Amino acid sequence: MDQVTIVTGGSRGIGAATAVRLATAVRLGGDGHRVAIGYERSADAAAALVASIEAAGGTAVAVRADTSVEDDVVRLFATAADALGPVTGLVNNAGTTSRIGPFTDLTAADLRRVVDVNIVGAFLCAREAARVLPRGGAVVNVSSAAATLGSPGEYIHYAATKAALDTLTIGLSKELGPAGIRVNGVAPGIIRTEIHAVSGDPDRADRAGPAAPLGRPGEPSEVAEAIAWLLSPAASYVTGTTVRVAGGR
Repeated sequence: MDQVTIVTGGSRGIGAATAVRLATAVRLGGDGHRVAIGYERSADAAAALVASIEAAGGTAVAVRADTSVEDDVVRLFATAADALGPVTGLVNNAGTTSRIGPFTDLTAADLRRVVDVNIVGAFLCAREAARVLPRGGAVVNVSSAAATLGSPGEYIHYAATKAALDTLTIGLSKELGPAGIRVNGVAPGIIRTEIHAVSGDPDRADRAGPAAPLGRPGEPSEVAEAIAWLLSPAASYVTGTTVRVAGGR
């Protein structure tokens, strides 16, 4: 089956590393997926990523979409199909957080934005995937180790949204299994990405990462490897599972 995969939040961090890992030509160690890179604001970064993938022999297209907006999600899938062929996979990666702080300081505006992107957006993307993926298709939801750790004193609301995504993975895998569609997740730990700057602590990965049993933060490429495996035929009997990529946390 020709593989056409949408990667939401694909212009930076884990999403960008995953797009490269999937789209790079097989001869260079990739899987040869044709990749649609969904992005909301980082048009220049998305365009640069497409150019680098094409320079390496891959095929990619960048599509602007706010995943919390239903019409944008429908357009993302339709544009990907028109440009690349029938969509066979989704990496449900778009997510956000707000500033680190105690739960009592959480504002309603921050809560609603995190819920809109991490739950509503992820669920809308998963729903569209459920509508269009063929037998043999696959979804990988990008969760977080925070879903089970709770992130006290930092961002409990973010952790709770990721726990919702884990539940989606379990339920949707059971609903779509009879149709031959697999649904799995990955739960990264502290990974060196720009999300720490969004939370107001840009050095958090280097500061907190060494507390993991493996003694360091993770890299986006390490999460991308797990995602690529879950999408691949090598994981053909794996569904309803969230793989922890958290250095032992």
